[in-house]
Amino acid sequence: MMANMLSTSQLSPPAWESKYLAAYSADIRKQVRELVAQEKLAQILLSKYPKSHEFTSDKALYDFTLKLKSAFMRNSEPLTKALFDSKMQIIKHALGLHTTIARVQGGKLKSKREIRVASLFKAVPIEFLTMIVVHELAHFKESDHNKAFFKLCTSMEPNYHQYELDLRVYLVHLALFKTPLW
Repeated sequence: MMANMLSTSQLSPPAWESKYLAAYSADIRKQVRELVAQEKLAQILLSKYPKSHEFTSDKALYDFTLKLKSAFMRNSEPLTKALFDSKMQIIKHALGLHTTIARVQGGKLKSKREIRVASLFKAVPIEFLTMIVVHELAHFKESDHNKAFFKLCTSMEPNYHQYELDLRVYLVHLALFKTPLW
C-alpha cells in the first residue's frame, strides 16, 4: 500500500522548476529533472558553451549593446546607458531590465533609455548575454511579451528561444549547486 502512495515531491514540482521553467512544456521540465537526477547539467552546458564572454565592464556592455541596437534597431530611441547591476536579483523571471526616464527640459519632453543586466551575467557565454540584451532592446519597440515582441527577438537573434531555455537551465544549476560554470 505504501509503495503506491505518491510522495509530496512527486505532487509538486521542485522550487527551481516553478521559478525558472514554469513556462516550458512538461516534456522539457521532465528532461531537466532527469539531467538534474543524473548530475549532467554542468556537463551538457559546458559542452554547448565552453567559455564566457569578455564584456565584463559597463563600458564594454554599453558598446556591445549599442552595436546590436545599431545593427537591428537604428530608428528606435537612443540608448543612454547599459550596465551590469549588482543589486538586481533574478525575481519574477527577469534577467535584465529596461527603463525609460522621461523629463521635461524647457518646452520639450526628453527621454532616456537604459538597460540593466544582472551582474550574475558578467560571466556567462556570449549567447546568453546576447539573448538578454536582445530581449531588453526589443522592449524599445514592443512593451508586451506578445507575438510581435518575440518575432523581433528572433529577428535579432535566430536562436533566441534556445538560448533562453539554456540560460534558464543554467539558473537551475546555480540554484541547486551554487557554483558558476564560467
